[in-house]
This record gives sequence, structure tokens and C-alpha cells, in this order.
Amino acid sequence: MPTSSLPTPVTPRLFSLDAGRLLRRLALLLALALLAGCASRDLATHDAHHGTDGLSIERALILATAKSALGTPYRFGGNTPEGLDCSGLVELAYRSAGIQVPRTADQQFRALPAVDRAQPGDLLFFGDRRKATHVGIYRGNGQMIHAPGSGRQVTSVPLHIDYWQDRFLGAAGPAP
Repeated sequence: MPTSSLPTPVTPRLFSLDAGRLLRRLALLLALALLAGCASRDLATHDAHHGTDGLSIERALILATAKSALGTPYRFGGNTPEGLDCSGLVELAYRSAGIQVPRTADQQFRALPAVDRAQPGDLLFFGDRRKATHVGIYRGNGQMIHAPGSGRQVTSVPLHIDYWQDRFLGAAGPAP
């Protein structure tokens, strides 16, 4: 007596192989998306004020001091009008407003209150994801005042360029 056997359905097995590949690819894409989110922070700013109108007196003093430092020569460890490094510029500007801040960029980054959107007078930190190696003062209108390095002077630069975007760690707002 011949026995007939039904063929084994192929579709479910093929579907399970395709589903397995699809799930692995989705997991890989999700992991990449999460890593990309960790690798970059948006440099968000908020310029609700024009000029110094509407800024607190402390922020106005910080910005006035930072602007008056434009052209000051860079000096490693400097925090006086004779020579400034990046964190020394911050220390000088904030001292003019009666606000004490830590001395180095990394100490400032770790100790000062973080903000999601920088306002004029806030601090912008840059580095290599493990440590803040540079700090500047947000001037408003997409500009930052900072002491760039040896042989240069305190200057104002646009923030939209890739160099700053790629190294941005976060912002802090210790001024009222």
C-alpha cells in the first residue's frame, strides 16, 4: 500500500531565516543609531535677547569683560588682561560678575550646572568625550569668544563650523 506523504512546507523555514537576518540587521541598525546619539551632542543655543537688553547684570558683565579681552594674547595658565588661556578668560569674565568658577576647562565642565540650550554668557565645552580640553563663552548669534592657543589672541568665532560641532561636549550656565 503506497503511502503518500505531504511535502514539507518550505515557506515557514525560509521566512524564519529571512526574519532572523532581518532581526539581526534591525538590531545592528538600532545599536548604530544609539552609538551615533552618544557620539554627538547638538550645540543648541537660545538668543531671545538682542544685544545685552534683557540679560541679567551678571551676564552683561561677563560678556562685556569677554569682549574687552578680544585681542589679548594667549598665555598658558594666564587669567589676567596681560595674557589668557581659555579657562583663564572664563575665570576673568566670571570674576567680573562676582561669580567664582573652577580653574581648568575640565573642572568647570564637571562642576558647573549643565544647560540644554546656551544663552549669551553661558560656557561651551569642547573635548574628546572623556575630558573637556577647551572652553569658550557664548556671545550670542552663533558666536563664541575664546582664547584659541599659543601664538594667537582672544577672538570671536562662529560655532556652525564642523570643528566645533564635532568636539562639543555640552554647555553650562552658572550665571543667573
